[in-house]
Amino acid sequence: MHTLFRSLPSIDKLLNSPQGVGFLEKFGRTAVTAELRLLLEQARNQIQQQQRLPDYLQNSEQIWSLVEQKLTQNQQVAMKRVFNLTGTVLHTNLGRGLWSAQAVKAATTAMRNNVALEFDIAQGKRSHRDLEISQLLQQLTGAESACIVNNNAAAVLLMLATFAQGKEVIISRGELVEIGGAFRIPDIMAQAGCKLVEVGTTNRTHLRDYRNAITENTAFLMKVHSSNFHIQGFTASVSEEELVALGKEFNLPVITDLGSGSLVDLQALGLPAEPMVQQKVAAGVDLVSFSGDKLLGGPQAGVIVGKKALIDQLQQHPLKRVLRCDKVILSGLEATLRHYLFPERLCEDLPTLHLLTQPLETLQIKAEQLKNALCKRLDSRYFLQIEPSLAQIGSGALPSETLDSFAVTISAPNQTDLLALDTQFKALASPIIGRIAQQKIWLDLRSVAEFDALLTEVETL
Repeated sequence: MHTLFRSLPSIDKLLNSPQGVGFLEKFGRTAVTAELRLLLEQARNQIQQQQRLPDYLQNSEQIWSLVEQKLTQNQQVAMKRVFNLTGTVLHTNLGRGLWSAQAVKAATTAMRNNVALEFDIAQGKRSHRDLEISQLLQQLTGAESACIVNNNAAAVLLMLATFAQGKEVIISRGELVEIGGAFRIPDIMAQAGCKLVEVGTTNRTHLRDYRNAITENTAFLMKVHSSNFHIQGFTASVSEEELVALGKEFNLPVITDLGSGSLVDLQALGLPAEPMVQQKVAAGVDLVSFSGDKLLGGPQAGVIVGKKALIDQLQQHPLKRVLRCDKVILSGLEATLRHYLFPERLCEDLPTLHLLTQPLETLQIKAEQLKNALCKRLDSRYFLQIEPSLAQIGSGALPSETLDSFAVTISAPNQTDLLALDTQFKALASPIIGRIAQQKIWLDLRSVAEFDALLTEVETL
C-alpha cells in the first residue's frame, strides 16, 4: 500500500508538465490546482479501501481529460435552454414568457453599456428610472402614472404596505387566491402589516357586503382577479365600477390585482377573454397591478398603473427601493411595451402571442416534421402518432382555458422503456420537456418556440 501511495504524482509535477502549463493558461492556477487535489484525494481513498490505483492514474492523458471535463462543466451555466413541449405556453417552471427580439436587443445594450437609467439627457440632471415606462403606460392604458417593481406579488405588497399598514383591507372571500408556490393573498397582507376583512361567501359577494364592512379604519377596497381558477354555478360578484362608486361615497380608493394583465383584447385574437388593464383604469380604479411576464409577453416585473398622487406615494415608500427593477429588466420591459404601439404586428413580434395564435394547420405540419425526425432516431420499441391535443395558455394565467393543438405522442409496450426515453430527452444538451399522460409521452407543438433548433437537437438522440 505504501508503494501505491508513493506512486501518486505530485501537484507540482503535474502543473509543470506540458499539459499542466496549457491548462494553467486556459483555466488559471486556482481552479486547476483544486481539481488535481480532488483527484489525488480520491485516489488516496481508493488505495486505502481497495489497495489499488484508480484507472485514471494509469497515464497523464486520462488525468487531464478528467480535469478538463470537470473544469469545462464548472464554466457552464446550470440554467440551460430547454424545449418546451408541455403544451403550456406560459409555463411558470420553464420561465414563462419569451422576450421579443427587440426586448433582447434592448436588454443586451443595457448589459454592455452605461445607459441613462436615472438621468435626463436633455436637462442634464437626475431623473427617475420608471419615467420612460410610466409615460408609455400612460399612453397605452390611460392611467396617470406608473410604478415598476420586480413582480406582481411585490406590487401588491408595496400597495398594501404604503396605504394599509395598521389598517383594514376589504376583499371578497371568493378572491383570496393562492398563486404558485403556496403564496397567498392573506399572507401578503400579513407581511404588509394590514388586517384582512373578508366579505361575502366563496361563491357570492354583494355590494352591501362591502358597504357593511367599511369602518373608520378601512384603508381601501380591493379586487383580485382569479386568473388561475374559476367559480361557476350560483355565483355573484361586484364589478370595479360598483366598487369605485362605493369608494367615492366613503372617500376610499379601490385597488385591483389583475395578475396576468392583458393590454389587448384576446377574444379579437381568437383566444379566451381576459380583462384588460385599460378597462379597469377607465372604470375609475385607483391602482391596478399586473405581471410583466405573463400575457404582457415581457420580462418578470410587477406593474402598477393608476392615479398619480397614489403612484407618487408608492415611489417614495422605502420598500420601493428594495423591490425596484434594474436597468436590464427595465430595458426589456420598455421594448416589450413599445410593441403595443403597433397593435397589428403584435402576434408577429411578441413570441407569447405568436405561439398562442398559431393556426392549427401550422401545428400539424410541425407535428409531422417532428414525428419524421423522431422516427429516424428511435427504435422499434416505440410507436409514434400525431394526435389532437389541448394546450394551455399558462399554469398561472388562464390555466383552465385550453387551446386546440397537435402533439406527437410516443407509446411503448413496456412503461419502463417509455420512462427511459423521457429521461433520455431530459439528458440532451438542450432537454426536451414534454408531458406524460395516458401512458404516452405527449410532445405538444403549441408551446415550442425554436422549432428548427428542436429538430437539430432530435438528431443528437
